[in-house]
Amino acid sequence: ESDVPVIIGKSPKIREIEILTHQIAPTDCNVLITGDSGSGKELVARSIHALSQRAKGPFVPVNCGAFNETLLDNEFFGHEKGAFTGADCSKAGLLETADKGTIFLDEIGEMPHSMQVKLLRVLQEKELMRVGGNRRIPVDVRVVSATAKDLKAEVAAGVFRKDMYYRINVVNIKLPSLKDRPEDIPLLAFHILKRLYRNGGKKINSISPRAFSLINNYAFPGNVRELENILERAAAITDSDKIRACDLPSDLIELELHAYQRPKGNMMTLAEIEKDYISHLLKTTHNTRARTAEILGIDRASLWRKIKKFGLD
Repeated sequence: ESDVPVIIGKSPKIREIEILTHQIAPTDCNVLITGDSGSGKELVARSIHALSQRAKGPFVPVNCGAFNETLLDNEFFGHEKGAFTGADCSKAGLLETADKGTIFLDEIGEMPHSMQVKLLRVLQEKELMRVGGNRRIPVDVRVVSATAKDLKAEVAAGVFRKDMYYRINVVNIKLPSLKDRPEDIPLLAFHILKRLYRNGGKKINSISPRAFSLINNYAFPGNVRELENILERAAAITDSDKIRACDLPSDLIELELHAYQRPKGNMMTLAEIEKDYISHLLKTTHNTRARTAEILGIDRASLWRKIKKFGLD
């Protein structure tokens, strides 16, 4: 299994996905992978293919949202010579190319209704006709699809075909967002840095505690892909073998300044909350009182009085 793409993480949700992937890969059932953008849906699809009986066959990824309906028709089914102006030779489509392998339909929720009908027919009959052709060509493919949309809601709204939904969704794998598995961030970070180094990037041996704190406390709306981008940028601009807070995007620091959380436990008085928040700001601004006063919206003399009052000096 050395060539199997690795799903990085030790969190319970990722462990469950790893187990499920190993269980379903040897079967030939169609799989729908759901999850936010950047959460690693194609990685899971490639892992399923690599662990399957079709591993020696092709893995063909298709972004269903990247083509208009006419182009999608030609991309999927191919065309015969003379099928349209400029068709100087016959061309196999992506479904033919994926024969004996896996076709990965990314962003399947973007697929036009009419294309869903055509693709469903191919999946049912296991044969297709090229654009401009009259010969039926047998195809044997496994379908793994992915979407960030709620396809069940799309079916209820009449946007996505119910029969197509049940055809592609034999097994559903739901990927968690990165913010829902923070314990995986350190593993992912060092895995990404090692991969960047293997691909010709700078060798990074460590991440400073302050930088790690900023990364761990960030919500990552772009998920793993955003973490990759942040670390690639940081590795490129650092002047040492360590990533420091100053190498990270400034908005991570700004977010931390405002990401105050009240201490857990008993209810606090207003004065206690004020004291705790001022202490938080002083810590995150490295005791820069001018910046702390600016965030609080008060002058430096008022901040000085509050620091004295709460014994924070």
